[in-house]
Amino acid sequence: MSRWRPPSGERASCYVTAEGYARLQREYDHLWRERRPEVVKALAAAAAEGDRSENAEYQYRKKELGEIDRRVRYLQRRIPSLKVPPAPDDPGRVYFGAEVQLLVDDDEERQLRIVGADEAEAGTGRVSVDAPLPRALIGARVGDVIVFRGPQGEQELEVLAIRYPDVAVP
Repeated sequence: MSRWRPPSGERASCYVTAEGYARLQREYDHLWRERRPEVVKALAAAAAEGDRSENAEYQYRKKELGEIDRRVRYLQRRIPSLKVPPAPDDPGRVYFGAEVQLLVDDDEERQLRIVGADEAEAGTGRVSVDAPLPRALIGARVGDVIVFRGPQGEQELEVLAIRYPDVAVP
């Protein structure tokens, strides 16, 4: 069986918050200017020790360098294509970058932030704009009730508050 896989259907959106863009840029700078030169130096030292086939340090550093180079290549392609959207015209509606406080099924409050795919972390409430829940929330106002069909079944979500942390709202 071959390792070839068809390309995934949808590509991640190219939007990112200003905070997320800065974090990706810092990661790229750290990997390229600091981490990679350290690993190259350690790899050269391990290679100088002789037989590379039984040299665990050499094998480890070579693998580590490959992982760093893979991530650097991804960031080199991804960062130029990212866009930080402007502040929304109507801060009373849910759009990209919004921090939304929800009431789920009249008993549980949940907070989430709509962010780009590169900065999503479900455990911290940072949800990708490409996910079904944020798509259902886009355009909603405070007080709106949305019926969302997710993995837990059908849920009623009421928008309690909307805030834009990266943007100074007048």
